[in-house]
Amino acid sequence: MELLTVFKTLALLGVFGLFFRLYNALVRKPERLRSMLRKQGISGPKPAFLLGNIKEIKKAQSNTEKVVTIGAPALHKCAAALFPFFEEWRKQFGEIFMFALGNTQILCVNQPDVVREITTCTSLDLGKPSYQHKERGPLLGQGILTSNGAAWAHQRKVLAPELYMEKIKGMINLITESTSTLLNSWNSMIEKEGGQADIRIEEYMRSFSGDVISRACFGSNFSKGQEIFHKLRALQEAMSKKCLSTGVPGMRYLPTKSNREAWGLERDVRTLILEVVKQRKEAAYEKDLLQTVLEGAKNSDLGQEATDRFIVDNCKNIYLAGYETTAVSATWCLMLLAANPEWQARVRAEVLEICKGQNPNADMLRKMKQLTMVIHESLRLYPPVAVVSREAFKDMKFGDIHVPKGVNLWTLVLTLHTDPEIWGPDAYNFNPDRFANGITGACKHPHLYMPFGVGPRVCLGQNLAMIELKILIALILSNFSFSLSPSYSHSPALTLVIEPKHGVNLLVKKL
Repeated sequence: MELLTVFKTLALLGVFGLFFRLYNALVRKPERLRSMLRKQGISGPKPAFLLGNIKEIKKAQSNTEKVVTIGAPALHKCAAALFPFFEEWRKQFGEIFMFALGNTQILCVNQPDVVREITTCTSLDLGKPSYQHKERGPLLGQGILTSNGAAWAHQRKVLAPELYMEKIKGMINLITESTSTLLNSWNSMIEKEGGQADIRIEEYMRSFSGDVISRACFGSNFSKGQEIFHKLRALQEAMSKKCLSTGVPGMRYLPTKSNREAWGLERDVRTLILEVVKQRKEAAYEKDLLQTVLEGAKNSDLGQEATDRFIVDNCKNIYLAGYETTAVSATWCLMLLAANPEWQARVRAEVLEICKGQNPNADMLRKMKQLTMVIHESLRLYPPVAVVSREAFKDMKFGDIHVPKGVNLWTLVLTLHTDPEIWGPDAYNFNPDRFANGITGACKHPHLYMPFGVGPRVCLGQNLAMIELKILIALILSNFSFSLSPSYSHSPALTLVIEPKHGVNLLVKKL
């Protein structure tokens, strides 16, 4: 009888302890973080238990998804289309406000001076959010896919030299060859259609970008690299379906359809990458990005499991930086040039004058000022990544804001890129002339232009992406004229990157 009483007491204490832990994690801790922010005058929408503000966000998104513009819009209000809830909360609560995704407490910061401090912070106490570690899928922000501060620092030491401009000059011929494949394909379609073809371009942009990055990253394992990138594309789409639920306690463990799909793709990607690594170790030395990653992992003090994770995560990073980012940026840029024939003519004239019938080299690319202006303006209106997210792993201070440990900091890139207070009254217009004097002359606060991030955590692949974009668009303009197809419907969508929901169709003619 006494033994039974002891068991009952222990069971009761266990239940009470579990209840206390759940109460602390689900109620007390989130409220404590919000209270610390409220005391500093920071407010936001009231969160619901467990879900936070997810219901409000989904309701706002469902309303905007019904709005589709036929043809190119006169004003490019992408932030209002993708983040109507943020626009409303900014009006209601100011440039700094808080909200919650499940139990993840997020502080949105749009004040220029505070954004500067956050984006230039080098402390390892500010890093990739914990919920992204746990998901282990493609990154929602930019540039970091490793799981701790030391690994992040090592990653940049390993990859940065390989992705600087001087290092990727040797890839120009490779990029040109991949572009030629695309040009030949379009030429065939135009001939078959009798002089003009209606082409849905985004898949061609992905094919081009995948071809380049597969050869640059995997060398002789090119075909396996393409298979890996197709899987990563599918993983990105799967992750985008569940990104709002990442902060809901326990959701990532439930065997839902989206979770099972993501888990399967994650395993496939890891297996494929490590198969290539095994083959590479047994084969001859190759000087490509994978070899650079392998040498960096070899020179680290990481164990085998951590080494495998380092290699897999860096391959994902290369995918996001060099594949998906370039493909979607090229798609938006060509859409804007199709909708603005005067700029298409200006850039074409510049390219033809500089290249004189030859394929562009590094010196020619540097001289293409008009093309650079158009690319910058396209990346301003449609940056590949809409939000840069970080987490405070210790109590930190930015400006006058004391950020408690555990709070996530979000910088709304898309909002900052089109704010009339920063860019002037024509902020929603396509106007590449604003970049005539470079980024520093384009707006009041140049550090707020961050299509590839900014500061010490800038995306490692930005130089590669810019060279790809310049060569691709220069050669397309040298060979074709194009306009928007009557079937084009403008509807930006967020699938970890900002892409056209219904694709982009162009009417393409041979020059």
